[in-house]
Order: sequence, then structure tokens, then C-alpha cells
Amino acid sequence: MSNKYLVTGGAGYVGSVVAAHLVEAGHTVTVLDDLSTGHREGVPAGAEFIEGRVQDAARHLDASYDAVLHFAAFSQVGESVTDPEKYWRNNVGGTMDLLAAMRAAGVRTLVFSSTAATYGEPESTPITESAPTAPTSPYGASKLAVDHMIAGECAAHGLAAVSLRYFNVAGAYGAYGERHDPESHLIPLVLQVAQGKRAAVSVYGDDYPTPDGTCVRDYIHVADLAEAHLLALTAAAPGEHLICNLGNGNGFSVREVVETVRKVTGHPVPEITADRRGGDPAVLVASARTAIDRLGWRPSRTDLAGIVADAWRFARQRETGTP
Repeated sequence: MSNKYLVTGGAGYVGSVVAAHLVEAGHTVTVLDDLSTGHREGVPAGAEFIEGRVQDAARHLDASYDAVLHFAAFSQVGESVTDPEKYWRNNVGGTMDLLAAMRAAGVRTLVFSSTAATYGEPESTPITESAPTAPTSPYGASKLAVDHMIAGECAAHGLAAVSLRYFNVAGAYGAYGERHDPESHLIPLVLQVAQGKRAAVSVYGDDYPTPDGTCVRDYIHVADLAEAHLLALTAAAPGEHLICNLGNGNGFSVREVVETVRKVTGHPVPEITADRRGGDPAVLVASARTAIDRLGWRPSRTDLAGIVADAWRFARQRETGTP
């Protein structure tokens, strides 16, 4: 059955891959993105594109839409510390405007792009949805505030909503991949070293209580992530706010990532050991049991070499200009 969806922030990394999956599934898709961090070429063929801010959703949303998938947010942790008002204004204020637009239009289903940053430094791993939420940055705090806002909307106005808390998203899906500027994620940074765009990768701390002394993180393939969003569209009942962690349940250390990039690319990747960064937990790994049980989700691209290979393929496509 074909449905009609509004995808806010659908020209960004995750939003574009989800929009592509929706189009491929035969749905009618409208992407709303102001291109401040997204890219016009990230909008999949077959989707309508509207250049605009999430605050303007009321101009475009009407009762013909079945649901909204909401990705429009600023997401740089460091920037949020130096410019917190930007994150409160856009991530929180923009979502408040979006919820009002949905209420006015009678659109009663929402899938929200949340984040593991809502948990802060965990007391134990794997992290479940019942873990304490104590974000350590305005970015994480803004996402947690939106989760609370959505819960209130569900209780008061019958919204059916799912918040998906991502861990480390990586990989690529065909012509859609990661192209942040500035880049802060480990896999694309290491790939830039393999491409000769960086001299070396910095390893922040090699004395953590982990097998090789470097931080361990849970990497989830962006295509697995997209599949979870499609399943989430029908997972919540009216008035319910369901929160699901999304990760592959396995952790890979910084040094494992670097060594995997060397093997996949065939390029040397020099590394420099630097001091620990403040607030970096030793291990961040998700429990995705709720997503498995409630969404029927099964991540299938959990091999680190496969995740890196897809990201490497996309990086080379961008470098050569080939599709």
C-alpha cells in the first residue's frame, strides 16, 4: 500500500537514505530541507523537494500526509557547546512548530530521529532505553527535550510516535552517504587519511579499560537504520510514544576501525596517539532488544568490513564524480 510522507531534513545523510528507501517501497515522498547541512543531490529521484525550514512545515503539511519522519536538526556536539542557542532554537523550537503543524493538519504519526547522546556517560553497557538520561552537551539535551515534548503530544493529543535513538551511524547506500562539513565521525575521517586528504588519524587515548586501550563504539549501517524507520511507521498506537535504541549490539574499538580501513582500502593509515578527550566513555554499545521486539527489526549489515567498504565506495564516487 502506498502512503504519503513528509521527510524533514531529507537531504541530509540519514534522511536521504530513509527517503530513498521510502521511494523504493513505492511511497509518495516530500523532502523538506533548507540545505544548511543537507545536499540537493541527496534528495532521491522520485521525491518532491521543497527547500525550506522545518519551522515552515505548516505551509506544506495537510491531511493528505500519512506521517512525518523528522530528521531536521543540527547535530555537531562541539558546536552545540559554543553556540547552544542555535540548537535550542532549531532542534527544540523547530520541532515545536512541526508538532503544531501536524496537529493542525490532522497528521497523527511521527518517527523522530533521536540520539544516544541523550544518555550521556552510561552507568553500564549495553545501554537500554531505561538507562538514565544525562546528556553532556546542548545537542544531546535538545534531543532529549524533544523526546519529552513528543511524549506530551502523544498523551495530550493522541499522536502515535517513535523516537529512534541512534548510536554510531556509518556506511553508505548507493549514491547516498556521509558528507558532513566539518567531519567529526571516525570512519569518514579515517577514510580521508586513506584518500590522502589528511596526514594521519588522531587516536584520543590508548589507556582505556578495553582490549586494546582505545574507545569502543557500536556502529550501525545506515541502510539497517533506514529499514528501522520504515518499520517504525506502524509500530506505535495512538497516544503512545515508543523509544527504541538502534545499534548492532557489537562494539568496535578505534584501532579496529583504523585497521579495517587499512585492509579494505589497501592504503596505509598513519595514526597519532593523543590525550583523551573529556567526556569520552570507554564503551558505548546499544541494546536493540526493544527495536527487535517491537519493530520486528533485524540488522543484517553488522560486519565492520562491509560497513567500511560501503563508505569507501561512496567516498571514491564523490572523489571521481561518478554516480
